[in-house]
Amino acid sequence: MPARIRLLLAAVIVALSAWGGAAYAGRAATDTSVVTDRPIADLDLSTLIGSRDPDKRVIETAYQQVEHSFYQAVDTQLLVDGETKALNCLITDCAKRPRTVGHGPLTSGRATGVSSHDLAMIEGAVDTVNAQYPGAGSKAQVTDAAVGGMLGGLGDPYTTYLSAAAIRALDEELKGGNFGGIGVYIGKDPKTGAILVDPIDNNPAIRAGVRRGDAILAVDNQATAGLPLDAVEQRIRGPRGTVVALRVKHHIGNTVATIRVTRDVVHVPSVLAKIEDGFSYVRLSDFGSNSADEVRDAFVAAKKKGVKGYILDLRNNGGGLLDAAVDISSLVIHAGPIVSTIDRAGNKETRSANGSAIDPLPLVLLVNKYTASASEITAGALQDDHLATLVGTKTFGKGVVQSLYQLPDRGALKITTARYVTPNGRDIQHKGIVPDVVLDQRVDLPIIDTPADKQLAAAKAILRKKDQQ
Repeated sequence: MPARIRLLLAAVIVALSAWGGAAYAGRAATDTSVVTDRPIADLDLSTLIGSRDPDKRVIETAYQQVEHSFYQAVDTQLLVDGETKALNCLITDCAKRPRTVGHGPLTSGRATGVSSHDLAMIEGAVDTVNAQYPGAGSKAQVTDAAVGGMLGGLGDPYTTYLSAAAIRALDEELKGGNFGGIGVYIGKDPKTGAILVDPIDNNPAIRAGVRRGDAILAVDNQATAGLPLDAVEQRIRGPRGTVVALRVKHHIGNTVATIRVTRDVVHVPSVLAKIEDGFSYVRLSDFGSNSADEVRDAFVAAKKKGVKGYILDLRNNGGGLLDAAVDISSLVIHAGPIVSTIDRAGNKETRSANGSAIDPLPLVLLVNKYTASASEITAGALQDDHLATLVGTKTFGKGVVQSLYQLPDRGALKITTARYVTPNGRDIQHKGIVPDVVLDQRVDLPIIDTPADKQLAAAKAILRKKDQQ
């Protein structure tokens, strides 16, 4: 197992994954997002799995891991029904014929709750497709569809199957850096299934005219309807210098256009920092492995220049690593709890400040409805401890944690394994965090950090008032 993947499998992240609103600030695969800080042991395949067939091993591992790790009791019938729906979609090619979604020749068997019976039934459906519908895809493709369908049947948008390509994309996002592509985050609207984009500043897509919230209807004339996010991502990516044609429906105006984008090396920034009006302004795009160091460096450098307060902008930040949320919170919180995670059995694990706090200055956090996951951990901890003023609108409300488990010979499972609460015990799942100063404004990315940004203006006004006290 590559060292980087091993690191990811042992890390805790609070993730987003299918479009959850947080994905509007969009994190593909991601859905960006991964898991606990206690090491995650690989399953002992020699004990759990007797099959030598590699595809059967994948299915068996996925079944066992979901039953063992999901943060709620699992109704096996949901796994069976989810698999059946996904395999029918593969047989009928619902990506090209969306009306066939949920329909096909396979019917769901009845789960009994006996693992050996139910697993055999799930594997039998895969055998049927491989034997009777060779046009559905390779054995690996059928297996991937079955696993993805099983997890999808749970109805948890954050519990998903990640292909090997999706793991690579997640790795790139969490560690930052450069990679080939056009520079967009993508996410799926849970209501319409549309593939929505959030272009990254100073990269090819935004320069070509792709705008935040645009829907990708087709990539190189191949419709995206019904496709999983990683499949769309694979079609968008390609060698540097090649051109990809995106058919998009613009968020503003609802017009449809084909935009040709030349692929290039994409740089994904984590922190944008500057000093403005005597205050340090830091906009954090995600909670990656280097984010805490970058925020610390920005604040320390600004303080040396005599700033009178900090503004940490978490708007449109969909989250990332739990460790990063704890480390960033620890820059302000000197001691005490930051977040607690609670698993299915009720076991509670509390993460506390790590003793790395910097000298305090007044702090304002900017949040909005796309502030999610790890961002909400930081916002909730600082609000509970009265160490920051939150300005903006209610946050997204993602209060669950995902863990990554590698599957034999291919991708990984991202499973919701726990929920989290703030230091004061607040469970923000589906509730969000209400800021101290509620101030609404459009969420269009171009408004942020411009003269039209009234939330930022309010943050500066609060810091000026504190400076005069």
